[in-house]
Amino acid sequence: MSAHTIKVPDLGEGIAEVELVAWHVKVGDEVHEDQALADVLTDKATIEIPSAVAGRVLALGGEVGQVLAVGAELIRIERADGPGAAAPAAPAAAPVATATLAAAPVAAPVPAPAPVAAPVATPAPVAAPVAAPAPVRAPAPAAQRPAPSGERPIASPSVRRRAWELGIDLAGVAASGPAGRIMQADLDAHAAAHGAGRAPAAAAGRDMARTDEEVIPVIGLRRRIAMRMQEAKRRIPHFSYVEEVDVTEVEALRVALNAKWQGERVRLTLLPLLMRAIVLAVREFPQINALFDDDAGTLTRHGAVHIGIATQSEHGLLVPVVRHAESLDLWAAAAEVARLAEAARNGSATRDELAGSTITITSLGALGGIVSTPVINRPEVAIVGVNRMIERPTMRGGAVVPRLLMNLSSSFDHRVVDGIDAARFVQALRTRLETPGLLFLE
Repeated sequence: MSAHTIKVPDLGEGIAEVELVAWHVKVGDEVHEDQALADVLTDKATIEIPSAVAGRVLALGGEVGQVLAVGAELIRIERADGPGAAAPAAPAAAPVATATLAAAPVAAPVPAPAPVAAPVATPAPVAAPVAAPAPVRAPAPAAQRPAPSGERPIASPSVRRRAWELGIDLAGVAASGPAGRIMQADLDAHAAAHGAGRAPAAAAGRDMARTDEEVIPVIGLRRRIAMRMQEAKRRIPHFSYVEEVDVTEVEALRVALNAKWQGERVRLTLLPLLMRAIVLAVREFPQINALFDDDAGTLTRHGAVHIGIATQSEHGLLVPVVRHAESLDLWAAAAEVARLAEAARNGSATRDELAGSTITITSLGALGGIVSTPVINRPEVAIVGVNRMIERPTMRGGAVVPRLLMNLSSSFDHRVVDGIDAARFVQALRTRLETPGLLFLE
């Protein structure tokens, strides 16, 4: 047998560290070659780390939620080198206690229960006064002295809570429990002798107040999202521009196209039409379809339009990328959006599918509200937000007519995008959406 160390692999793309999000094995487990050991999270995706050898797990290199550098020890395995490999399995407990990185501190306190064993035998006599509490408390109050002044009374949380509800100061309650512990019966006796301090109605109201709380570690994708959002807001001076768009005509076109090609082509939503409008608009405003490297101080304008589609998944927000949107027609774009959204939601999206966008669209659909201030997907310099469509009375040609209206809420990086350019870009989107025939003109 020999110990084999598996380290955090170099995953490329300049990744220097990963977050440990799941263990598939524990210390002492037998593993085979290519068996999944752990899942780690990079900036782009969750990656499964397989075992390069067969053997028994000796030590784990970290806990779930811990960030590990590339090259750091991930797991240590006692390799099975030959036919007699199974023989040493019997003394497994010894190396597990000493070699496990996470379990080593736990192994030391194991002898601690020995001194605890002595007091375990003593509670037996306590049963006698508990069996007949009434005669012990009433006739012999001297044996139930309150806690000395300045000392904190000994009581369980439930006793403390009930004392607070009754308005009783525990320092004045005579204790009958072991080691001077105040019991529920002691509260009853004190309340009977001195009266409860609070009205029953007030106590009942407090019984309805919730005091529970839950501490949830922010790990995995949720922490990655938090870090990216924090970095984007910290480094990018955002400004938002909101414009109302009359989408009556483009929505009528969408409905007509779906009716014409029903069952033959993928169903269109508004998204492919907006993507087409963006493809055409960035030709006029190439500084919008760009990435800003603020460390190098360079702005890279892209001819290709790789549109990120902000997608809500079970684990958090992901941004799959529709590549070369400039080369796709409406139905091809719709099909790609549907495929990527499904991959993001079921966790099968690859790193390549979640990276490389040059501009992003974010939409909450029917929950889109009236106005939003979306956060830019750094290092991009713009994000287009779609709010919900709503029918409103509108003046057209001197008459009030119902029109379908929608706001576009877009954010821009003010370091490289001037306000006038942002406004003109959004107006270019508006013009094409309000006159949808322009979407088909190059």
